[in-house]
Amino acid sequence: MDAKTRAGKALAGLRKLYPEAAVELDYKTPLDLLVATILSAQCTDKRVNIVTKGLFGRFKTAREYAEADSALLEGLIHSTGFFRAKAASIQAAARTIEEEFGGKVPDTMEGLLRLKGVGRKTANVILGSVFGKAEGIVVDTHMKRVAYRLGLTDEKDPERIERDLMALVPRKAWVFFSHAMVWHGRRVCAAAAPACPSCALNGSCPKRGV
Repeated sequence: MDAKTRAGKALAGLRKLYPEAAVELDYKTPLDLLVATILSAQCTDKRVNIVTKGLFGRFKTAREYAEADSALLEGLIHSTGFFRAKAASIQAAARTIEEEFGGKVPDTMEGLLRLKGVGRKTANVILGSVFGKAEGIVVDTHMKRVAYRLGLTDEKDPERIERDLMALVPRKAWVFFSHAMVWHGRRVCAAAAPACPSCALNGSCPKRGV
């Protein structure tokens, strides 16, 4: 079975397993999701959602983040880890949003990549979840692991993995595929102990590295 066929079978299986797959970060606005995604680096979505419950009550606009006391912001996000770097990224991104985008989170890949702390992964999350735009595929640690095990890529670099997956998965399915693969990595295809016997993708998965 070639990679294209495996990708098609994986996509079909994921649609049955997780028809409602979506980003698991809580947000109401594009700015909320931008901040939450920056905070999610090396941190669980559950922890981020606890932190942002209070954070989003204090800060509503990019200007408010940009002008916030750095020590206050660092304290509010401390439990997400790497809080100084994350606070600096949030405030720098907020300043760019104010200065270059009229206070609104940009809705293009080019615009998002101008923001500090935003790479293709974060940009793809925002574009797909908020703006409904399929510009690429989100490659996080779960996607890297599951895509390799399924035999969809041999690459290690996130951008190369993304290119491989974009060539195998129809563009109209990129947003769903991004979320569903992450869900599968969290719920079934865990790093240490994947539940292969009960996995609905078992029949077409070569189980590489397992």
